[in-house]
Amino acid sequence: MEIQYDLAIIGSGPGGYEAAIRAAQLKLKTVLIEADKLGGICLNWGCIPTKALLKSAETYALFKHAEEFGLHAEKISLDFNKIIERSRKVADLNSKGVEFLMKKNKIDVIYGRARIGNRSRIEISTKDGKKSAVTCKNIIIATGGRPRTIPGIEINNQTVIDYRQAMSLSKLPKSMIVIGAGAIGIEFAYFYNELGTQVTILEMLDSILPIEDREITAILTKNFKKNKIEIHTSARVEALKNLKDGVEVTFSKEGKKEILSAELALMAIGIQGNYENLGLEEQKIKIDRGFISVNQWYETNAPGIYAIGDIIGPPLLAHVASHEGIICVEKIAGRATHPLDYDSIPGCTYCQPQVASIGLSEEKAKATGQQIKIGRFPYTASGKARAIGEREGLVKLIFDSKYGELLGAHIIGAEATELIAELGLAKSLESTAVELNKTIHAHPTLSEMIMEAAGDSIGEAINI
Repeated sequence: MEIQYDLAIIGSGPGGYEAAIRAAQLKLKTVLIEADKLGGICLNWGCIPTKALLKSAETYALFKHAEEFGLHAEKISLDFNKIIERSRKVADLNSKGVEFLMKKNKIDVIYGRARIGNRSRIEISTKDGKKSAVTCKNIIIATGGRPRTIPGIEINNQTVIDYRQAMSLSKLPKSMIVIGAGAIGIEFAYFYNELGTQVTILEMLDSILPIEDREITAILTKNFKKNKIEIHTSARVEALKNLKDGVEVTFSKEGKKEILSAELALMAIGIQGNYENLGLEEQKIKIDRGFISVNQWYETNAPGIYAIGDIIGPPLLAHVASHEGIICVEKIAGRATHPLDYDSIPGCTYCQPQVASIGLSEEKAKATGQQIKIGRFPYTASGKARAIGEREGLVKLIFDSKYGELLGAHIIGAEATELIAELGLAKSLESTAVELNKTIHAHPTLSEMIMEAAGDSIGEAINI
């Protein structure tokens, strides 16, 4: 006998599993359907295991500079396989954590591939060929995305890899070409370069991290080049050829063709939605440029069928998927909720130095025609930054000139991805430069730089 559910969720990434928990809290009988492991790409092959890898690289770098702290560490070496093994263990722990949350919240979990039979029925096929079905009043599609590639270039998982292979290689490559300089490409470029791989970055647009503020990316570019990472921007990849012991990449730049060779090429040009084989065609669900179209409450053009997370397109971030899922469930349950403010989404890149931002960049703020004031405070002027040996970086805040409201915040430097949370709250509360500057920040902390940058915008910075 089929169980009747109030809600069925396809996909257990951050969007799917957090939506399931919120649904259970709201007393909706919920089933979560997952084709692989609970936690989706984020917990198993994305956000979490990559941060474990990056922590190993950061620690290795710190050991190499131990003498700056009055310490002696001789014959520093690394065990690449153990670095990978630790990352996989961290991922497994997080996946088990989601299993616990499902049991705690009495959410049914079914493993298998889902296909929407009609607007109230989902057919499920398991790996061993067994078939089952569930009936439900509402469906949320949270199947995420997968790496895009350049037309004509195959990700063969040998010489041309994606992020999944990049975090599970059996040996450290001597050289790597990273195609794409978004957050994924930049993080892996930092990781492998720090461990000793010769890294070259190819980016089609005219800046690495092209969605970030240009003053910030200029600092990161300078840092990467200082650390022997070769960077080619405005570079369009034309062809890729497999060699006996590696790969050869042809790209064009400023009207000229150039050829690079390396042991591996990492494809990191973006994500496309996993919308195939879900039965969407039968339901006539609208697809636009590889992503499912939804309204502000995440409902598709098929009543009762919703979609959240990477499957609906940018911003392709786990925390966005989570909030979309919660808003979607609250709407389904008839709770008062609000649309997500996509202008106030924090973005983080976990290389070193870290990059974090929220709201408008200087370029975008000027493009809107608004009159702005900018406050800056460099890490070199921070007592705490000097004490911990992290003097490279900048806090940059953008305010509306007339009312002083925070429009955008951009940080590059140590713990930038943690510091951005204060600015997310400030932007949410429509805080002004005066309010940020007059809020007492503990001394000594890196967060004081936010207070000082706000002060700089109104001519009241003290320590610079």
